Amino acid sequence: MEDILLRARNISKNFGELEVLDSINFDIKKGEIIGLVGSNGAGKTTLLRILSGVYNATAGEIKFDNGETIETARQRIGVVPESTGLYSRLTAWENIRYHSRLYGVRDEFAWRRTSQLAEPLGMTNALSRHTKGFSRGMRQKTALLRALAHSPHLLLLDEPTSGLDITSARTLRKLILKLKDERGAVIYSTHQLAEAEQICTRIIIIHNGEIRADGTVLEILESTNKNSLEEAYVHLTSDDARPRFEHEEKTTRLSAWWRQLFTGKLPPKQIGGDESE
Repeated sequence: MEDILLRARNISKNFGELEVLDSINFDIKKGEIIGLVGSNGAGKTTLLRILSGVYNATAGEIKFDNGETIETARQRIGVVPESTGLYSRLTAWENIRYHSRLYGVRDEFAWRRTSQLAEPLGMTNALSRHTKGFSRGMRQKTALLRALAHSPHLLLLDEPTSGLDITSARTLRKLILKLKDERGAVIYSTHQLAEAEQICTRIIIIHNGEIRADGTVLEILESTNKNSLEEAYVHLTSDDARPRFEHEEKTTRLSAWWRQLFTGKLPPKQIGGDESE
């Protein structure tokens, strides 16, 4: 019996008359690193937001191995969004501690795990600094530490190496492999096919809201009769991509806060102040 962590069945998402995702189906196994590959507007970010609980699917269901839904099992998920959503008036550690407390994680546990992960990222001395002056790369590293501090079972990464130098990007990939060794699963959304091929055990190609391929690199090459993942990708996505679509759903105060935490986007006039980056 396969060691399934999560199942997604018939996931669709509409914004008005626009169908962004169309009957998406996949399983996530423990210890997998899944590369989610697609162009702008393909539906990658919408899918990640549904998996993180920021959006509700229009149709379909997502359940963990114990039968829990995303809404009741958010503590099992870690998210590193493209926009890090850090609070600039807090230090890196205070951002991480605040996030961990929301999950009911004791400060001692969060600090121990953060300290262990911060060292290879070169972030140990930066944990006590306010994030306002952080570079893009340092914000990205802080967001990664924040996502890992509560030991999630599923880690969602949206362009995680964006803004990182070569050494830091390599270290980040090593941390992802460490999570794999701990039997956690990772969804790694990226535009970089070479990066996905290097680290991911499985590739999902999404285009115009549909899954066009799902398998190992070798399986995708064999099914398309191509010699490289780039050639296979071009072959599978040869129809025109739809224009990139930005949409913000109407939100309650709670869902607005949740969205700000994981996307850095706060709908206006819902929560006072501007503490994001």
